[in-house]
Amino acid sequence: MKLSQQSLSAIEKAIQKAVNKYAGLPEQSIVTDIHLQPNQNSGDLIIFDDEDKELACISIEEWANDDSDDFYEEMQHILQTLLSKLKEEGTFDRLAIMTPYNFVLVDEDKETVAELLIVDDDTLIVNDDLLKGLDEELDTFLKDLLNN
Repeated sequence: MKLSQQSLSAIEKAIQKAVNKYAGLPEQSIVTDIHLQPNQNSGDLIIFDDEDKELACISIEEWANDDSDDFYEEMQHILQTLLSKLKEEGTFDRLAIMTPYNFVLVDEDKETVAELLIVDDDTLIVNDDLLKGLDEELDTFLKDLLNN
């Protein structure tokens, strides 16, 4: 699914609105997950915390018109890209949330579909694109090492 720039911008603003509720708080909140719940039928994206408190909600027209079977896989890629961009821009740096915390993609039953991003001062999460071919490279390295 290809989303319009307007829809991508709306999703980004909704994420910023949700996390800005944790900006400038006098003490750190204990939040372990921020859930993103896209709904293919209604076109809504609801963002909520551990206690099911709604942080933001928007409607994306393209989702309501989409009937693909791999909706959540497509959403995972789109949301991971947006969250990574926001992290690189420093959006999550000034939040009063104790690390680590996760951004999690959930389905309509609030079951976890995928972890989209882990925010932690000490941990770097590597995506699948960077890991492709790593097994082969490590095997080759080990063979070369053992042969010498």
